[in-house]
Amino acid sequence: QVQLVESGGGLVQPGGSLGLACAASGFTFSRFVMSWYRQAPGKERELVAHITSSGGSTNYADSMKGRCTISRDNAKNMVYLQMNSLRPEDTAVYYCNARGRLWMKDVDYWGQGTQVIVSS
Repeated sequence: QVQLVESGGGLVQPGGSLGLACAASGFTFSRFVMSWYRQAPGKERELVAHITSSGGSTNYADSMKGRCTISRDNAKNMVYLQMNSLRPEDTAVYYCNARGRLWMKDVDYWGQGTQVIVSS
């Protein structure tokens, strides 16, 4: 079955760095666009970053540009998010997302999320 398992969340001080990882299985990872989303308490889920299937193109939310990097390793079915210069407003549950097409339909797979808390 399809699985996306995030890891790397935790408590970090403002200005610190944190790396997240997502392990994927059960689908053809190399054909899917991978993304990181986050959801803070009382707020809507928002896109943090995405990366194309080959890893050739990336995009970031304006609030995170210059502070994070998304990458993937198709040989290992892994996608990563390296975050730097973290702020308290970055506190959220971070979710790994896979998006592709099956029978001409867009499909989305989601991980369970990993908590990131930025606090002193």
